[in-house]
Amino acid sequence: MVDIILVLSVLLCSAVITAFSMPVLVRKLFAAGITGDDWNKKGTPPVAEMGGLGIVMGVIGSLLFAIALHTFFGYNFALIEILAAMLTLVIIALIGTYDDLFDMRQDVKAVLPMVASLPLVAVSAAGSTAISLPFIGPVDFGFFYIFLLIPLGVTVASNLTNMLAGFNGMEAGMGAVIFATAALIAIANGSTEMAIISAAMLGAYLVFLRFNWCPARVFPGDIGNLLIGAALASAVIIGNLESVGAILMVPYVIDFFIKAANRFPKTPGHYKDGKLYPPEGKVKGLVHLVMKLSGGISEQRLVMAFIAAEALCGLVAIALYARAF
Repeated sequence: MVDIILVLSVLLCSAVITAFSMPVLVRKLFAAGITGDDWNKKGTPPVAEMGGLGIVMGVIGSLLFAIALHTFFGYNFALIEILAAMLTLVIIALIGTYDDLFDMRQDVKAVLPMVASLPLVAVSAAGSTAISLPFIGPVDFGFFYIFLLIPLGVTVASNLTNMLAGFNGMEAGMGAVIFATAALIAIANGSTEMAIISAAMLGAYLVFLRFNWCPARVFPGDIGNLLIGAALASAVIIGNLESVGAILMVPYVIDFFIKAANRFPKTPGHYKDGKLYPPEGKVKGLVHLVMKLSGGISEQRLVMAFIAAEALCGLVAIALYARAF
């Protein structure tokens, strides 16, 4: 059984650390000239970039707090799995930081997260290699799970959440829904480690959303975007609920296939009279499809539509996996 007090303590710790770090970080980023243009606003105003550093502070700080509770107060969970997840997230944060500062080549960035999966590979080599599939049950993938599916899971998930981005509140809003869902399912299935990771992420992204909501004061950057997919992959791998992660990734997968058909363009929406339209009327991503179907949509409504879509995926996952509820 998952200790709810432990999970709530981690969530609160993550939220508090992020809340204290973000205002200072935003000022420092502006002072250092680390900004990006908000292309979906009139006049493309500059906004502080690399706000994901504040998210990392909240997540890693709260996971260290959980470790302290385990060490000094006897809260029970698999310490080695939490340490493996932390190391994976730190490596992803380093990759995101380098990319935000130096603009890494796309092909390198696409495969580099495999390195971050190594701690999870090491932990999983001594654990279960089965994946629980809806309506089917556990399927054992053996060797392929450890050395193929885990690296691919971390790499694909982190790249997908980094692609569906660029609108105020979208990444943080969808991320908050993802980790709220994952936390509930973890609690229902008795996975303390998955619940701890999800709570740490949820607390940080809920607070970050306040700074990132339209009009944004800060962008998450690749740090914050890559972290969503990597943390989700880490949580569901450790919790042995990989299919939950697949369900929560559905909007990102749809966006990937649309962008792949258009050779992965980097095209924001076309801003006109307070609304966003697909550039040149062409659908080159899932956001453009929503813009086209709506005949033009405000950024806030667009973001709310994607948060609602993610919430729908969350409800499906809860219906399939949260048996205790």
